[in-house]
Amino acid sequence: MISQERRDQEIRQEAAQWAVRLSAGALSAEQREELQRWLAADERHAQELTFAQNTWKALGKLGSPSTPRARPDSAQQMPRRSRPRRIARWAASAAAIVGVALMLGGEPRQLWLPLVADHATARGEVRKVPLPDGSLVELNTRSAIDIVYTATERRVRLLSGEAYFTVAPMAGDEKRPFVVDSAGGTTQALGTQFLVRRSDSREALVGVLEHSVAVTLDERPDSGVQTRTLHEGQSARYTPGQGVQPVAGLDLKRADSWRRGVLVFERAPLAQVAEQLGRYRATRILITDAALAKREVSGVFRLDMLDDAVTTLAKEMRAQRLDLPGLTVLY
Repeated sequence: MISQERRDQEIRQEAAQWAVRLSAGALSAEQREELQRWLAADERHAQELTFAQNTWKALGKLGSPSTPRARPDSAQQMPRRSRPRRIARWAASAAAIVGVALMLGGEPRQLWLPLVADHATARGEVRKVPLPDGSLVELNTRSAIDIVYTATERRVRLLSGEAYFTVAPMAGDEKRPFVVDSAGGTTQALGTQFLVRRSDSREALVGVLEHSVAVTLDERPDSGVQTRTLHEGQSARYTPGQGVQPVAGLDLKRADSWRRGVLVFERAPLAQVAEQLGRYRATRILITDAALAKREVSGVFRLDMLDDAVTTLAKEMRAQRLDLPGLTVLY
């Protein structure tokens, strides 16, 4: 028979999953029926779902003067527990909810990409990959590529993340064009050095650091141009909806600072800094205070010392810090 403690843990995890589903938007008719069956199966389910939902809301209210810290609203409606046990249960439930949220947010894709890609980097890893023609690809954290070289073309598919390309020119016996395929578009090298950053399956950013490239969407966009040539120092973002659009004011030397083992920020909102740091750390960073998230940060952070960077940021911003499994909360 299953132990009572184990069953209680399973109920909390199930409640966490339902809390995330409910927070994501309206349920389908089938999901609503499933939820009702789950609630009716055990009298504890409704209580644990309320607790999980309030815990989720509490994560967004940390730091608010009117909200007691580390204590969900539902605590007043539930049987009283000792403070250590209540805090421990809150942390466990929060971690469970965050874990499910990350899982539903696309994390499984990062699990299978290394299995199907020719080359892939883990979180926090930066790697150089020499190509058969003498070109070089530098992969940023959590990036993946396929190499598809044929008799007529040198093609690299950027499946995830960001890559910096130093392309061997077409000269001598090398007559094949060099093309990067990603997110419904291609970038053909007309020079030597450029970067491509894939945001999702339908959006990517291209920046040219030397010579030029031609960026082309696979299909005609809803608006904007389908093809654009970018020259040194220029960058563009492409989507099916708006075509290939130039990006003004992007400092490409700063954008590729990860190649030198650092992240550089100048008057960047803390939310943006936290998002970037979270790409390289084992734990993500969540900022629950809107005003704190907008505060500007300038600095240079080494990729091999990012835990120290988070400590420094919290101290300099005079922010409170809460560490949970897989998550650092600043408020």
